[in-house]
Amino acid sequence: MIWLKSRNEIDLMRESGRLTELALEAIEKKIQPGVTTEELDRFAEDFIVKNGGVPSFKDYHGYKKSICTSVNSVVVHGIPGKTVLKEGDIISVDVGVYYKGFHGDAARTFPVAEISEEALRLIKVTESCFFNALAYAKPGRRMGDISSTVQKTAETNGYGVVRSLIGHGIGRNLHEEPDVPNFGSFGRGMLLREGMTIAIEPMINEGTHEVKVMPDGWTVKTADSKLSAHYENTVAITENGPEILTLSG
Repeated sequence: MIWLKSRNEIDLMRESGRLTELALEAIEKKIQPGVTTEELDRFAEDFIVKNGGVPSFKDYHGYKKSICTSVNSVVVHGIPGKTVLKEGDIISVDVGVYYKGFHGDAARTFPVAEISEEALRLIKVTESCFFNALAYAKPGRRMGDISSTVQKTAETNGYGVVRSLIGHGIGRNLHEEPDVPNFGSFGRGMLLREGMTIAIEPMINEGTHEVKVMPDGWTVKTADSKLSAHYENTVAITENGPEILTLSG
């Protein structure tokens, strides 16, 4: 069942989304060579709690950390720990915040100091996948319009689109209906309606779209060990078009 949000509920989601965005901005300032992913996690949890929120991911289905930190070939769900960031790495940081009864969910892939042109291009194309698809997050469009646009943008640039992991609805629950795939057929799929709130999150690989899950049951890596980037925002579908709730300005 898809829960269509009222204007008041979207107002509240705008607040949880803003705190999610602020957390990501604060984390970005801490990313530098020599920092561990565990340090980023502790900082993020402190930041979220001090601002009145609750980390959405902590204890979700048994996950023990507050954020996900996915370095280089890790696609998503990288568990913060002893990994030390070094110059040239890229790190995808996924943050969820529960605030005033609603969740915000967003991810960014950040460079660690100077990175290669190839890595920078992957990050930029992944962001383009999101923004190109966002144009179709309007009442009356189809989910396939979003999905196929992500896929076309990535594959036109020579990248692989992860198929086994997808975006999702979001609201009072971190994951709700509907599913938001990053691949599909234009003009097909669910009709988009005013009041839907969804997390659109392209996960784009430098090489193959195939991935593998590590023995910890969480960490997902590219099957060919090439780089992966992740870009996500919580989006409200309104009568005036899409509103990004986790990105202001």
